[in-house]
Amino acid sequence: MLLKDKVAVIYGAGGGIGGAVARAMAQEGAWVFLTGRRPVDAVAREIVNAGGRAVAAQVDALDEAAIDAHLQAVIDLAGRIDISFNAIGLQDRSILGVKFADLDVAKFSLPIAAYTTSYFLTARLAARRMIPHKAGVIMTVSALPARTGTAMNGGYGASQAAKEALTRDLSFEFSPQGLRVVCLRPHGIPETHTMAELYEVKAKSAMTWEQFQASLGSSTHPKRVMRLNEVAQVAAFAASDRASGMTGTTVNLTMGALDD
Repeated sequence: MLLKDKVAVIYGAGGGIGGAVARAMAQEGAWVFLTGRRPVDAVAREIVNAGGRAVAAQVDALDEAAIDAHLQAVIDLAGRIDISFNAIGLQDRSILGVKFADLDVAKFSLPIAAYTTSYFLTARLAARRMIPHKAGVIMTVSALPARTGTAMNGGYGASQAAKEALTRDLSFEFSPQGLRVVCLRPHGIPETHTMAELYEVKAKSAMTWEQFQASLGSSTHPKRVMRLNEVAQVAAFAASDRASGMTGTTVNLTMGALDD
């Protein structure tokens, strides 16, 4: 098992990517601690019923005190934290489908503030527990708009680019102390709530769901996008000791839609 006896904290475990990563890490032997703004007990039960180890907690990943208290609870129970994975999502349809010329500055800034603040808080607070052991992996997920222009997504692209930049900065500071920092960049996973919402707001009037999925994959080499399980398997590998040379980088999972 890639992650046998590792302790992983997953933020946004109720979402598509967070839940899939939690399942994959548990399958590889990790003890996973699942968090979300809403209850994530169903995901934890699924993992336990499959023979894995999982503990659920309701934690707002924008609340520093709540994150800190939860991490201390993990330490008290498991003794350490090996992996921190931030996969939070932003539930605000009002930032979609609006042209920049018509977009309110507060709505533009919302994803930039939320995504970067949450990633910074979860990374910093995990690092404080990891540095004394000189080991640990801090991870997050970005998206294709971090590197290419898209229309009517508000500040989403800027927020994802900021997370990739923060990944490099965190790695530069933490790597000499034994930590690794890695970001994953998939593209348009149809199974996620985010893509379903994007379709409802921006594309439903012009095409069917099947046509929308085809359009997402049209720029990739195999003419499809990654599935959740594929992204999760890469996450499990990147978090493992077999990826010990990987840090300060964003793993391109756009299947050729972007050249890196």
